Amino acid sequence: MDDVLICPIKKSGKILVATDGSDFSKAAVYQAINLAKVCSSKIYAVGVVEANPEFESLAPGLVEKMEDETRKHLEAVKAQVTKEGLECETIVHQGEEPYEFIVEEAKKLGTDIIVMGSHGRTGIKRLLMGSVTSRVIGHAPCAVLVVKS
Repeated sequence: MDDVLICPIKKSGKILVATDGSDFSKAAVYQAINLAKVCSSKIYAVGVVEANPEFESLAPGLVEKMEDETRKHLEAVKAQVTKEGLECETIVHQGEEPYEFIVEEAKKLGTDIIVMGSHGRTGIKRLLMGSVTSRVIGHAPCAVLVVKS
């Protein structure tokens, strides 16, 4: 019997993929594209530049450079999605808590699912640094698909 792919969200829904250009988020983009194909969904690619006033005062110009790099990355994601015959919008935010921007975008857009990579931190690193992914899971208004690289 042939494998039949079933859409786990509503058809023509909205997929928010959080990406930072890492290998982990590249895998998330790949899975978001596959999911969008099966579900006839639109993809919203969001990138968050982590910054705060102290950081900006210590390294003037660096935040703008990081934001430019994030925009370029998101445009590359959009090109990849468009090449697959799907719709994609890009969203860039700048702030201290990336998970808050991801969750707020999901709420604002009425997203059906958030797709994001997991950096796979364990032990003390996870406790000390926190995890954007685990915070998104804890606050998301919708399902979250976590993709390992």
